Amino acid sequence: MVSTKFINQLKTKYKISFNNPKLLEEAFTHSSYANEHPNDGVRDYEKLEFLGDAVLELAISDYLYRNFPQLNEGELTRMRSNIVDTEGFARFAQEFGFPTEINLGHGEEKAGARARKTLLEDVFEAFNGALFLDQGMNAVEHFLRLTVFPEIDAGHFDASRDYKTDLQEFLQQDGPVKIEYQVIKEVQTPSSFTVQLVVNGKVISQGNGHNKKAAEQEAAKVALNELN
Repeated sequence: MVSTKFINQLKTKYKISFNNPKLLEEAFTHSSYANEHPNDGVRDYEKLEFLGDAVLELAISDYLYRNFPQLNEGELTRMRSNIVDTEGFARFAQEFGFPTEINLGHGEEKAGARARKTLLEDVFEAFNGALFLDQGMNAVEHFLRLTVFPEIDAGHFDASRDYKTDLQEFLQQDGPVKIEYQVIKEVQTPSSFTVQLVVNGKVISQGNGHNKKAAEQEAAKVALNELN
């Protein structure tokens, strides 16, 4: 169950009060918990995640289009990719206190899933999907105006940052190297890719994303962070 403390936080900090509390509970229910509690009548968040993914991409795309007229299509795409990724959404979920509210099965709990970035990304998307169903796009945009949009305006998602190019330049300072991005997992619904980055035959990082390009950017970003 979602805690009363969290519900009160949504009201006081973000002015959000769900008309249908079951949607909020569903947004924080992992499949492992739902499978262990079949009689509770609570569904897992996967369908809400699917919806929230599309809702967030539309809301963020609309915001970028309206507020960054100086950027061309390629720059807008790069900026959106920097925002709509595992690292960013997982960080937002942590900042907003989402991890402690997730309903997990015993096995996932023991495995440390509560801190898993891909899971936190899923919950962030599911929450926005639930909010969209409960109150519409205006409510989602209101939430994003209080949370994500200020970070966009502050320049935390620089459109010019291309992690793959930055990594290539970093690795090839002393000569050519062989860089490969290999898809090791692909899920159709909701769309998800896992890519491993191989440098001179050695795996140095992995990345996840909603498409292959986003996963490759994430893998390059992780590698840069580790190398630096």
